[in-house]
Amino acid sequence: MTSEPPTPPLELPTDILDTLNGYSPDQLRHVARYAEQLAMHKAREFRSEDESDGDEIEEPPEDLPDDVPAKATITIKEINDNSYYYWQWRDGDKVRSKYKAPVNPDE
Repeated sequence: MTSEPPTPPLELPTDILDTLNGYSPDQLRHVARYAEQLAMHKAREFRSEDESDGDEIEEPPEDLPDDVPAKATITIKEINDNSYYYWQWRDGDKVRSKYKAPVNPDE
């Protein structure tokens, strides 16, 4: 592991980078989890708007397992201070989930 800090994305404004650099590791983990959840929420909103705009049929994701229905969405679950992606869908009155991957594969 290198002692050099990571190179920030060019797309992030300087004021956000300055704020993030002042945060503790725990605060940064909370920000990362929140940002990932917010991005997924906004993507769902965007898809909902797109679906209402046209008659296009959305293709299921390429990495969708055989035993997970195409209507499944990805959610983040936190277990023992670690975040994981899960496929999640409704099956009648039940909500089903299937593990996908860790949010941060390096952890």
